[in-house]
Order: sequence, then C-alpha cells, then structure tokens
Amino acid sequence: MTTSAKGPASYFPSIEKKYGRPVPEWKDLIRSSPLRKHMELVSWLKAEHGLGHGHANALVAHTLAEDSGK
Repeated sequence: MTTSAKGPASYFPSIEKKYGRPVPEWKDLIRSSPLRKHMELVSWLKAEHGLGHGHANALVAHTLAEDSGK
C-alpha cells in the first residue's frame, strides 16, 4: 500500500515538475539565503525564482521545520 505525502511535502512533486529543480536544491537555496523569517523567504522565492505562493510557502515551511527539528 502506498501512502501519499501530507502537509507541505504533498506539493513537492508538482514543484519539481513545474520549476525543474529537485526539492533538495530548493532547500539548499533557502538555507543559503541571508533571510530567516518565513514570509521574507516566501517573498524572496516568489520574486527571485518565480515560484507561486503555495509552492514557496510549502518549501519554506518544510525547510524551517526540518531545521528546527520538528
């Protein structure tokens, strides 16, 4: 039985397909940014990399949660 991803990770297949980069690469970009606040990172991904709000939000939420150990 296959289980599907839940929460922000559920967006990952469509992010990779639409923007042509693997999720680990997006996470590396987020981690290398001097920005630290959630919405600053979301706005940066939208403005600099052309992501839609939902996709940017999912990537940032997942990355920040991973980094905080949650």
